[in-house]
Amino acid sequence: MVDRITVREADRTRLVEAVELALREGKGEMLVRKEDGEELAFSASRACCGQSFPELSPASFSFNSPLGMCEACNGLGSTLRVDPELVVPDPGLSLRDGAIAPWKNSMERGEGWTFRIASAIAKAFDVGLDVPWKKLPKARRDAILNGVPGKKVTVTWGQKGKTASHGTWDTKFHGVIPDVMRKYQASSSELVREGYRKFMSEGACTVCEGRRLRRESLFVEVAGISIAALSAMTVQQAMAHVTSLSLTSAQAQIAEGALREIVARLGFLLNVGLDYLTLDRLGPTLSGGEAQRIRLASQLGSELSGVMYVLDEPSIGLHPRDNARLVTTLRRLRDLGNTVLVVEHDEETILAADHVVDFGPGAGHLGGHVVFSGTPEGLLRDEKSLTGAYLSGRRQIEPPTTRRKPRAEAIEVLGAAEHNLRNVDVRFPLGVLTAVTGVSGAGKSSLVNGILLPALAKALHDSKDPVGKHRAIEGLDHVDKAIAIDQKPIGRTPRSNPGTYTKAFDLVRELFAELPEAKTRGWTAGRFSFNVKGGRCDACEGDGVVKVEMHFLSDVYVTCEVCRGRRYAEETLSVRFKGKSIADVLEASVEECLELFAAHPQLRRILQTLVDVGVGYMKLGQTATTMSGGEAQRVKLSRELAKVQTGRTLYVLDEPTTGLHFEDVRKLLAVLQQLVDAGNTVVVIEHNLDVVRCADWVIDLGPEGGAGGGRVVAEGTPEDVARVTESFTGQALAPLLGRR
Repeated sequence: MVDRITVREADRTRLVEAVELALREGKGEMLVRKEDGEELAFSASRACCGQSFPELSPASFSFNSPLGMCEACNGLGSTLRVDPELVVPDPGLSLRDGAIAPWKNSMERGEGWTFRIASAIAKAFDVGLDVPWKKLPKARRDAILNGVPGKKVTVTWGQKGKTASHGTWDTKFHGVIPDVMRKYQASSSELVREGYRKFMSEGACTVCEGRRLRRESLFVEVAGISIAALSAMTVQQAMAHVTSLSLTSAQAQIAEGALREIVARLGFLLNVGLDYLTLDRLGPTLSGGEAQRIRLASQLGSELSGVMYVLDEPSIGLHPRDNARLVTTLRRLRDLGNTVLVVEHDEETILAADHVVDFGPGAGHLGGHVVFSGTPEGLLRDEKSLTGAYLSGRRQIEPPTTRRKPRAEAIEVLGAAEHNLRNVDVRFPLGVLTAVTGVSGAGKSSLVNGILLPALAKALHDSKDPVGKHRAIEGLDHVDKAIAIDQKPIGRTPRSNPGTYTKAFDLVRELFAELPEAKTRGWTAGRFSFNVKGGRCDACEGDGVVKVEMHFLSDVYVTCEVCRGRRYAEETLSVRFKGKSIADVLEASVEECLELFAAHPQLRRILQTLVDVGVGYMKLGQTATTMSGGEAQRVKLSRELAKVQTGRTLYVLDEPTTGLHFEDVRKLLAVLQQLVDAGNTVVVIEHNLDVVRCADWVIDLGPEGGAGGGRVVAEGTPEDVARVTESFTGQALAPLLGRR
């Protein structure tokens, strides 16, 4: 006891002295007992119950700062751990047959140090080497995977009297999983680490439980929730929470500036249609359109003027319901005194513009001209503009006159619960074109790309990719192949092109090798490859360009002075087909090549499919790195069309109309219908209403995004969905179907 005081204004000095003495004697802590017996604990070192806390600052709540990040996962929220399902991928195998994947090679050979250790472990744990893993008692399986503290095994090598070297070794067995992790962490070789990495997967950090912050930071709460709990809310939920805070006058005065900024920034995210995103959503999981709209929201917060903003298709991934909010946001940027330049195919955005510049009239070498420049009203009246023709209704993407009826067979996903899916059962009919629709964040990608596609890949192609949460999938045996056609590049180097990807160039090279000039010189098809020594230009090694290293600056590529960008040696170029060298063929458009090789059926079929998908304007040798996502996707589609169809393939496309003009969408639909006509099934995730109304079957998820979605709102033909008032897709479809 330091002092006993009756608190009066005149005793303020005595009170201060008592507090100082108590803190000094109590080493920073003191206890005050009021007259009614209530006790109040105080600490000058932010300590309580044996736990001291660092001085708080904004950095204490950042997982990018050492002051705030969880020390176990460095603020990532996840850690790498050995996955038992990857260590034992096939429980039906025995230890000798390689049930434990890290031991498989040694067990199959029946020799080596790992085999001796495995045999010793089997003996120590009384486990038969030939008993299937799944039939072993769970306690035995756990002991082998995770080890038993203090358990030793006796490893024997050689046989006494038969080999010069023999003996035994008693050693502790720590378990397969700890052993793999130890070897992974101890190795300095990236190749060795990669070998062990395939038995590992990422999981939530066990210390912070995926919340990324140290526990001292998580102990701090405002209105009963921590910053991690607030970050786990969607933008819409966070806005509702911060605007409904009940604060005292003193607290409101302290929080006024911060709350004003928070509400403003959340409002910007709401205005660009991202209300369904959680605040802690990882950047790599965002779509291109979502990332672009987040950057747009940040610019709205800057309140800058006199700036030119350039946006490349901001409507990507946006449902028609949310287009109006995006247009309002763009207009606000304009009204702040900025110039907004948008590259866009969306009808509403084009019509909302103040000025439109339309390029064409065709694509590739057929375009490059300004067809129209003026107001949207003028564009609608312009007879030369293909865009104006579609916007005015002079041209339309006509839906089919009759819908295909689904076959009796179907693939059913039961109990889908990945991300925001609410334990839903979804039926994908076969033999039809199915559109999976819904507002952004409704659960479309979680269902198709997270569950359906990985499950098909695992069942049909032995894929190791994880499958999203679900109870069961039925009907996978009704298809023999699953193909995802995305907008990723067809190759990562300039050597990849439509000709090499579709194998058309292989046939062209074989044709050149059959020419009399080539035969007399003994040349094979390899002579006409720019990837093989002999026929290619040695100076640039068939690239057509030479890299000039600029040391501290980016490398510069210049046209090869020897071959002048033609990739081949002069002698190779002397062989000509109908007056064209192999380099001329690569520089020709697909349509020109179709005419050139019209007499060669196999080559003509491949080239015709490229024309059918709408890329006839492209050069046969156009480098993959210069192709747009839509072009790459259509080249992939053409390769599938050129194959012999089994009629039992399921094709999955995620927003295939991204970056496509109305005319390109028409051509794409014709290709998809052609795939279905061959007996295949096509599933597209799509917002484009022209594609949706041309589908045979629609599965609409929602009704909202994020926590407000995840269930099937409507399913059936487009006409059926249009009659469901709860469906936002149906509301948008109704007037379009009325045009018929």
